[in-house]
Amino acid sequence: MRISEGKPYPLGATADAKGANFAVFSAHATWVDVCIFDAPDGREVDRFELPEYTDEVFHGHVADIGPGSFYGFRAYGPFEPEAGHRFNPNKLLLDPYARAHAGKLVWDPAVFGYAIGAEGDDLTFDELDSARFVPKCAVVDPNFDWHGEYRRRSVPWDHTIVYEMHVKGFTKLHPEVDEGLRGFYAGLGSKPVVDYIRSLGVTTVELLPVHTFIDDSFLLDRGLRNYWGYNSIGFFAPDPRYAADVPNSLREFKEMIARQHDGGLEVILDVVYNHTAEGNELGPTLSFKGIDNRSYYRLIADQPRYYVNDTGTGNTLNLSHPRVIQMVADSLRYWVSEMRVDGFRFDLGTILAREPDGFRTESGFLKAVGQDPLLAEVKLIAEPWDCGPGGYQVGGFPPGWAEWNDTFRDAARDYWRGMASAKALAPRLCASPDKFNFRGRKPWASVNFIAAHDGFTLRDLVSYNDKHNEANGEENRDGHSDNRSWNCGVEGPTDDPPINALRWCQMRNFLATLILSQGTPMIRAGDEFGRTQNGNNNAYCQDNEISWVDWRLDEEQQALVQFFRQLTALFHRYPVLRRSRFITGGTYPYIDVKDVTWIDANGSEMKPETWDNEHTRCFGMLLDGRAQTTGIKRRGSDATLLIVFNAHHDVVKFRLPLYYEAYGWTRLIDTNAPVSPARKFRGGDAYRATGRSLLMFERVPILTATTGGAGRAGRLVPVASRGEAAFARGRRRELEPCRHTSVSLMF
Repeated sequence: MRISEGKPYPLGATADAKGANFAVFSAHATWVDVCIFDAPDGREVDRFELPEYTDEVFHGHVADIGPGSFYGFRAYGPFEPEAGHRFNPNKLLLDPYARAHAGKLVWDPAVFGYAIGAEGDDLTFDELDSARFVPKCAVVDPNFDWHGEYRRRSVPWDHTIVYEMHVKGFTKLHPEVDEGLRGFYAGLGSKPVVDYIRSLGVTTVELLPVHTFIDDSFLLDRGLRNYWGYNSIGFFAPDPRYAADVPNSLREFKEMIARQHDGGLEVILDVVYNHTAEGNELGPTLSFKGIDNRSYYRLIADQPRYYVNDTGTGNTLNLSHPRVIQMVADSLRYWVSEMRVDGFRFDLGTILAREPDGFRTESGFLKAVGQDPLLAEVKLIAEPWDCGPGGYQVGGFPPGWAEWNDTFRDAARDYWRGMASAKALAPRLCASPDKFNFRGRKPWASVNFIAAHDGFTLRDLVSYNDKHNEANGEENRDGHSDNRSWNCGVEGPTDDPPINALRWCQMRNFLATLILSQGTPMIRAGDEFGRTQNGNNNAYCQDNEISWVDWRLDEEQQALVQFFRQLTALFHRYPVLRRSRFITGGTYPYIDVKDVTWIDANGSEMKPETWDNEHTRCFGMLLDGRAQTTGIKRRGSDATLLIVFNAHHDVVKFRLPLYYEAYGWTRLIDTNAPVSPARKFRGGDAYRATGRSLLMFERVPILTATTGGAGRAGRLVPVASRGEAAFARGRRRELEPCRHTSVSLMF
């Protein structure tokens, strides 16, 4: 092979007309070899040293190496664990910038940089060659014909509904997907799947991790696998396990993205830039640890043999190092520019903003992302917590970011199980302005959810008081024990009709609370029809029917899907449900309108003593469509809606407020009667809100037919609740909404 100096950028392996350029960063290695293999599990056929070193990057160009070639690195340097260095050239290393991987990891002692079982543990130097037991990198052809894909049109944040799913689990049992494509990228891009997702009214598919990841040895020993994928070992390559055509996994992933875009859907990725699969000092040497351990990982300052473990996984990526920031930023840009994804959800996102002195909103990584023009075009969602000190940071991310809002989840769960009052729920219905209303952030910054991948499904939330994770092989010790769930009287499945009816109603209550609240709703795939994991709230290792979506839907499940579609249709129809300004309960003085008025069961505005009563379980949220919608000081022209929440166990006669002369209310939603037709009511009517139900009404004119004289056509005359004489004289006067001397709840 003819070798030349090549270039230090771009990093990784880059094919060109004459061969391939290889470049890898290491601040502490003495030299780096590239090893070429004839197959992912084949033999090494060539090896060459990268001849040049520029700005801490080893690089070289090799002729006659092109797409389809398999390779790995060997890095030479000091093996001094107590100083943070773990170089061992006996270990074949994955390229941190590899665009594709092939082969599987075999958990052999050779994949560890130290001699397992020897005295001194990780301080010993292992001489076994790991090449036969580790995956290989592949040089790729980046070209892909995106012809025929619609130009990407990002969904505005205030129209977004996120749909969280697993690539394999969503289609593995899907009867309308070709059997050979089930569980793969191609299956997720198939027409039946895209059509179904689009029919739900959701806009944005969020995929659990698809970066190449590793199955943990302790799981394989139990006959299990890392199903969720939060164990990354490469940040540029789609995991080949999800490819029906493994040699063309990159192309298959791009085809899936194109088909989702054809269906008008966005795709965002759940990404894990907080740690890697290499674990702590006793973990394997697969990539970063062998290339430059001291640069890539956070090490304990006065004991660099050991790793900072703010992630709970054994190690933490060092997002204070400029080259690590570069790697993550390059990865994000690659997935946007080359793979055409529409955004990211950052697992344990607090890690990304950590500096040695803790979480900082002006961290190097957040600054790098905040100024990037390409990343400014896509959605960025943080999981705003980690396991380290000061790790809980809900509301702490800077403008431009959205965040998972667990305070919404917890308040909604507690309210509907009768453990939280109206005062606890109200701010969560308003996109949690106490958390997010600063620095010009918008309500969409609050990503609301009831259930996500890590926890009970929606159906299990109303069917189990306790977790049932025995299948995980940890004697039910794993997973959260505090789920804020309520089984409605019986643990698990039951044939009791009243309990089952209550459970389905509770699921409708949760879905309606989620979709009708301000903020960005996110639903877990399958919750729209009540899928179950039989009480397992930590199915991270269940690559089987526990986690796979079961598409055999009974009548109740089909009805819940239709109800969910009804909710999303209302979400898209009524802008007042997705306002671009935080609602606070305050009055806009120049238009004399409140954006939200809180109503008690008597139809009056809530008083302080009612708010402070912890037993207040029934209340209304009146969203005034006349409220200012933008920074321009003028009245809005949206519909006015009333949402009634009743978590009381019995019927409450809720008096519909007298809001305007000649106006009443049309019922749009009653979770206790989900298929009932729309019906009109007058202001002042007492509506029987059944126990544990949610209602929604729209303010509408109330018209009644009267008969004129003989030969004259009947005419429609508005019926006013009061002031009919004034109306008849043409003085159509708006009544002030629920004027009282009480103080409304404001955020």
